[in-house]
Amino acid sequence: MKIPACIAIDGPAASGKSTLGKLLADRLEYVFFDTGVMYRAATLAAMNQKLDLSDEMAVTDLTRRIRIDVRKPSIQDGRMNDVVLDDKDVTWAIRDRDVERNVSQVSAFPGVREELTGQQRHIGERGRVVMIGRDIGTVVMPSAGLKLFVEAAPEVRALRRVNELKDRGESADYQEILKSMILRDKIDSSRETAPLKPAVDAVIISTDEMTLEQVYSKVIDLLEKSKE
Repeated sequence: MKIPACIAIDGPAASGKSTLGKLLADRLEYVFFDTGVMYRAATLAAMNQKLDLSDEMAVTDLTRRIRIDVRKPSIQDGRMNDVVLDDKDVTWAIRDRDVERNVSQVSAFPGVREELTGQQRHIGERGRVVMIGRDIGTVVMPSAGLKLFVEAAPEVRALRRVNELKDRGESADYQEILKSMILRDKIDSSRETAPLKPAVDAVIISTDEMTLEQVYSKVIDLLEKSKE
């Protein structure tokens, strides 16, 4: 068996899936595509337009009209990709805490998911891609040759996010981030359209007590076995 043309990695926020996915993409010389940036960009666009984020019709209509692109990094400032919204670089803007608090609500709208899922699937079907998200293995690319579901306790993930923000020179409130993360998990897992859950054939990796190196090594072992 050859290395899969598409590797799907799902999991909650700050579980480590993005860092893992970037390492795998670099090693395999695959495209790294974190699909979550599309939902963040749509959320940012709706906020910039001062839309009522509970107005599903308005947010969905806007999502159909905006242009979102994901490109290789043009600046070496820690970014994994350039995220471009209507020709404007919003790579860091979509990481704003207000976007973080609202992205689950926007991404739960069926119309928004339908619009963006189609674009994501098209990219995945090109092959040689590592796709990161919450519904890649279950909805976007159920045919992916390898599906991983990376998870960790909310407390562990909140601490990781705090450290990430501090590394960027930003202030961070652990309790506030933990509360936001638990709420987001609840919304993502309970939504009717494409809820966060592992695919039935996904390999589940709990990273609470694992270093990034250990997680990466485990996945490389899986890939090596796939060659046999």
